[in-house]
Amino acid sequence: MLLLLPSATLAAIVFGPLLARGGRDYVVRIALPPVNQPRDLPTIAGPQDASRPLVVLDPGHGGFDPGAGAGAVKEKAVALAIALEIRNRLLEGGGIRVAMTREDDRFIPLADRPAIARDLGADLFVSIHADSAQSDGARGASVYILSDRGSTEAAARFAARENRADTINGVPLSQTSDAVGAILLDLSQREAQAGSVGAAQLFLREIQGKVPLHYDTVESAALAVLKAPDVPSLLFETGYISNAEDTGYLESAEGRRVIADAAAQAIRTYFARQAGT
Repeated sequence: MLLLLPSATLAAIVFGPLLARGGRDYVVRIALPPVNQPRDLPTIAGPQDASRPLVVLDPGHGGFDPGAGAGAVKEKAVALAIALEIRNRLLEGGGIRVAMTREDDRFIPLADRPAIARDLGADLFVSIHADSAQSDGARGASVYILSDRGSTEAAARFAARENRADTINGVPLSQTSDAVGAILLDLSQREAQAGSVGAAQLFLREIQGKVPLHYDTVESAALAVLKAPDVPSLLFETGYISNAEDTGYLESAEGRRVIADAAAQAIRTYFARQAGT
């Protein structure tokens, strides 16, 4: 009897009003999401040449998730504004394709952000955030990559989720043996991690002396948004919203220009190095 109670309660909620009104002009419609709905992918801006490198910029948070905040200043708005500035700088310079996980105030599930980069075949994924701390003395920018432990967990989840039906760098794992598939995944992951380190170091190099730094070395953490096993990825904390000086800088046109210029130059240099030029 106890097992039937939830079903009986649901039936009373849905069908009770219908029975009370004689079963005629009262219909309850419940919209269910379509099965196997493909993910909506963002538009790629820049040269319409697939051989050109593609960076996916990911403004953190959005929609009902504001992120960190200080009064009226919200992380989701700061991250979006800076991401748009970086995109504009890259497009002005030409030669690089750019996509954004969001271009307005909408919520994107955490797991979908790196998945978008993978689905688009991105060459680099940059997630943009603004930090917060208990003390208002904390300030400065930081650059994070996925930790080794996080990479291991990501690879295991990736393999299980895709159930040997996806691809790593264009090679279908379903067409390989377990041993070969594991080797391909490991090699791809190592290559992506090396790219992440290189890109993160360039970010630090470009912002040093222009933007205050919280950490002057590349940090690593098991960040879910960076868990694309075959796309070099980094998280750029542009400053601390909990710090009045950082907030003023992040909210200013000059501050955003300096940050965007440095980030765009780091991305451009990274792609140039990858191309061997």
